[in-house]
Amino acid sequence: MKITVSERVFHFKQPATTSRGIYNERKSWFVEIKDDSRYGIGECAPLPDLSCDARPDYGEVLCSFCRELEHTGTIDYEALRDFPSMLFGIETAMLAFEKSDSLSPISDVPLLFDTAFSRGEKGITINGLVWMGSYGEMLERMEEKLSKGFHCVKLKVGAIDFDRELDLVKRIRERFSYHEVELRLDANGGFKPENALYQLELLSQYAIHSIEQPIKQKQWAAMAELCREAPLPIALDEELIGINNPDAKRQMLRIIKPAYIVLKPSLHGGMTGCREWIDIAREEGIGSWITSALESNIGLNAIAQFCSSVYGDNIRMPQGLGTGQLFTDNINMPLEIRGDKLFVVHNK
Repeated sequence: MKITVSERVFHFKQPATTSRGIYNERKSWFVEIKDDSRYGIGECAPLPDLSCDARPDYGEVLCSFCRELEHTGTIDYEALRDFPSMLFGIETAMLAFEKSDSLSPISDVPLLFDTAFSRGEKGITINGLVWMGSYGEMLERMEEKLSKGFHCVKLKVGAIDFDRELDLVKRIRERFSYHEVELRLDANGGFKPENALYQLELLSQYAIHSIEQPIKQKQWAAMAELCREAPLPIALDEELIGINNPDAKRQMLRIIKPAYIVLKPSLHGGMTGCREWIDIAREEGIGSWITSALESNIGLNAIAQFCSSVYGDNIRMPQGLGTGQLFTDNINMPLEIRGDKLFVVHNK
């Protein structure tokens, strides 16, 4: 086999604002594996200032892992445990390569897992994502998602004035009951520990499904108290980053006891690490769902197929797989959102 690594920068249609800052562009590294009859591609997409493997020499380290793979023909999962975005891209490329019967790079969606979604027979229900912005912008984006048929909407909070965010949530609930719209919130660590419980109590009036990462990670005692005292379910996201050892995963979940964990293969251990998280969470009675992390369609396709393999053909909980329309220059792949479901469309 021959492995090549290349870089590409994607550009957002509109700035992607979180409580950590604003993204205008997104850099990914692509791993391509070929031999005389097969081809596979995977995306390595670390997030600056967030991924545990984001580093100045990222490309060089990735190339060294790929040279080793080229030499041995097998993925060294233990060596890659602390490099989740690299592992995810390499895993994806190897899966596509092993299942490929064509040298055509992306003539169709590679069948990574044999599931109803991957075969194009069923869609995966997803949440609509409303990015942070001014009050007017967020309200407009919310209206757009609801008009498109989404029944679960995820609202980014923690960047504008909390009273205005609370008013936005209130206005949504005045128009749509919890039977009509499931409302998820994601604070990206934007609340302060001393104020968080009071803020969560105010938000809980409006039938919130859950809130992700209300305070910054690595404050286990404060997060455990919130999970114990808050009147709405808390999901962990950034808290999982950098915890790559199975015993450490179990210890953290037992201490904090969240209601859910939210898994991104690029951040949380690739597909292998995410399966580990899901298995441990199930043992602890903790729910989970999977989301993308601003990857291009190459990564999104792999995450969606992985999701269908983990949760089966009848996924009930909406997943976070609606980021494929964020870029002006995304890679063209036959992934479609119809209503509130993501579909793969073969031979389009």
